[in-house]
Amino acid sequence: MSLTLDSYRLLGRSGLRVSPLALGTATFGTEFGWGAEKDEARKLFDTYVERGGNFIDTAITYTNGSSERQLGEFTRDNRESLVLATKYTTLRRPGDPNSTGSHRKSMFASVEASLRQLNTDYLDLLYLHVWDFTTPVEEILRGLDDLVRQGKVLYLAMSNVPAWEVSRMQAITDLRGWSPLVGLQVEYNLINRAAERDLIPMARAMGLGVTPYSPLAGGLLTGKYSRADLTAANAGSGESTRKSFNAGLGMVTERNLAIADVVKEVATELGRTPAQVGLAWTLQNPDVTAPIIGARTPEQLEGNLGALEVDFTPAQLARLDEASAIDLGYPHDLLASDHIRAVTKGDLKIETRR
Repeated sequence: MSLTLDSYRLLGRSGLRVSPLALGTATFGTEFGWGAEKDEARKLFDTYVERGGNFIDTAITYTNGSSERQLGEFTRDNRESLVLATKYTTLRRPGDPNSTGSHRKSMFASVEASLRQLNTDYLDLLYLHVWDFTTPVEEILRGLDDLVRQGKVLYLAMSNVPAWEVSRMQAITDLRGWSPLVGLQVEYNLINRAAERDLIPMARAMGLGVTPYSPLAGGLLTGKYSRADLTAANAGSGESTRKSFNAGLGMVTERNLAIADVVKEVATELGRTPAQVGLAWTLQNPDVTAPIIGARTPEQLEGNLGALEVDFTPAQLARLDEASAIDLGYPHDLLASDHIRAVTKGDLKIETRR
C-alpha cells in the first residue's frame, strides 16, 4: 500500500482533497481525564502538518471546548491550507434544552461558537454529530444549506445517524437543490464492523466519503489489554482512566481480546505494532476515505502514521477478517444465500461492477 499523508483523496462526491488519515483532536486537552496538555497538543498538530497532513477533526464540546480553542491558535498561520471539520448537536450548556440537538437554533448557535473558538470565518466541513430523533430532516437540511449559502460552512456531513435517514436526506437535497452531504463518520474497526451492514454500502451508493472514528476501538487493538482486564477495575488517571471507561462501556470482552490477539500475531509477523495493523486494516476498505487517529504523545502519533506503510498478505487479511467477522443479518444474509442465488439467477453468469 505505502501511502503518505500528502497522498490526498477526494471526500465523497466532492472535489475536496483530504489526507488518508485525519488527525482527531479529542485528546487536545485533559478535561476528560486523559489527553494532552497544550504544549504536547501543539507537537501533535505540528508533527501531523509537517508530514503533509491537512485533515483536522474536532467537535464543539471536545474537552469542553479546549480542542477547538487550541486549534484556533495552532491554525493561525496556515488556516487556508487545512481542512477543519467540526460537529454540532452535543450539549453545550447543561439545563438549556436548546443548546443541544439537531434543530436550527442549536445548529446556528453551535456553529457561531465554533467559529469563535476556532478563530476562523468558515468551517470546511460540518458534521451533525448525534441524531436526536426529534428534528424534522427538512429543518436540518434547510439550516445546513443556509449555512453553506452564507459562506460559514463549505461542506456537510453526518455522524452517528441511521442509514435510512442519511439516504433519505441525500435524496431530499438532490430533489430540492440543497447542498448535498459528502461525508459520513461512523465507528468502524476490527471489533465493531456493524457499519458494513447498511451504513458503508449506503455511503458508497450516496456518494459519501467514510471517515471512521475509533479505528483502534478505544485502544483495545493496541495490545495494552489482557485477560486480567476482564475482571480488574482499573481506576485513577491517564491511561487507567481510559481503561475504566472502556470497561464501563462493556468493550473488554473475551471476543474482543481474541480479535486483539490475532492483531498482535499479524503485527509480529510484519514487524509492526498492533496499532499500525488495526489502522491499516480500515484503510483496506475502498469505501473508507480517512480513518481518524488520535494520540496523547508525539511518539504515539508517529507510530500511528506508520499504518500508511503496512502491506498485508492475502492470508493475513483473511485471518483478520475471519477473527472479526459479523453476521450481516436480514435481509443481507438471505440475499447472499445459495438458495436465493439459485432461484434468482440459476446458472446465469452475470458480471457486476461496483
